[in-house]
Amino acid sequence: MNKPSLSTRLTDPRTLPLLITLGLFLLMFGYGSVAYRGFFSAQVFCNLFIDNAFLLIVAIGMTFVVISGGIDLSVGGLVAVTTMISATLVQSHHWPIWVVTPLVLLLGALFGAFQGVLIQYFRLQPFIVTLGGLFLTRGLCFLINIESITISDPAYTAVSEFRLHLPYADISANVLIAAVVFIGAVWLGHYSEFGRVVYAIGGSERSALLMGLPVARTKVLVYTLSGFCAALGGVTFTFYMLSGYGLHAQGMELDAIAATVIGGTLLTGGVGYVTGTLFGVLILGVIQTLITFDGTLSSWWTRIVIGALLCVFCVLQRLLDSHASKRRTGRAAVGKTVAPAVAAGDATPAELVAHGQ
Repeated sequence: MNKPSLSTRLTDPRTLPLLITLGLFLLMFGYGSVAYRGFFSAQVFCNLFIDNAFLLIVAIGMTFVVISGGIDLSVGGLVAVTTMISATLVQSHHWPIWVVTPLVLLLGALFGAFQGVLIQYFRLQPFIVTLGGLFLTRGLCFLINIESITISDPAYTAVSEFRLHLPYADISANVLIAAVVFIGAVWLGHYSEFGRVVYAIGGSERSALLMGLPVARTKVLVYTLSGFCAALGGVTFTFYMLSGYGLHAQGMELDAIAATVIGGTLLTGGVGYVTGTLFGVLILGVIQTLITFDGTLSSWWTRIVIGALLCVFCVLQRLLDSHASKRRTGRAAVGKTVAPAVAAGDATPAELVAHGQ
């Protein structure tokens, strides 16, 4: 089989959305650098990570869910309830940070696993199950406390105010946590058996079952991972805001889905990259930063632009998916035509090459 050329790889429906996302980010950041004084700086770039580290962590968990062919609408509520539990235990009960953090992460993972069991073993739709999870977690927030709880614990304050000094900029502890999660997610998605099974399930769950892959276990683990990432996003959000509130992270589940889709992950499953999700989050951050630097536009323009981009990327995904389906159909037809000639030894070199592809 011939090795695909560079142009073929660049136009591959699996990688083209990622390249478009990368190009869009560079274009938007370049525009801001030209249009606004002070935009092109290391600190402004690092601020994209500082202000969106919690969203990146949540979106990474969402990426695995979407690749598997599912959806998780509960992550925003899980982030909020994590901040409320953390703030209550720290402020009212004076629990130390090293006890509170593992506890809320465990609760988030267990909640995700519970949703995964309902989806897999009771054959319920992910949309309905996780929507119920969103309502449940939001309700729990206000059951704990209807007011915002400010955190004054010295340990939380120290983590919140920590800055790692780089040559031309500073980054927060949340950025370091998000970097570790990102590196782990890349390995998990592309270099582990778990990641390969997730992609196989998203491509065709029936085929994955016929191949003997652990479909049921993997689907439960995918939602467990999403719950863990949402809880960790809640921990970092607590560091960012130094408070717990039931209205925190409103709409974050939609931002996470938007970042995932803009990053090139197909909503139908089977195709996607964690790296694309990273740039999807950065694009959302750049939009907010551009509006801030402009100073004359309403913050609601952020939602308008994100909505427009989401529609464009959904249409692009549909077009690429249709194009890929036509190519697969064409190759199957060529294979049926050339196979008898190949068997008889009468095929031309061009036909043999086509058949080999």
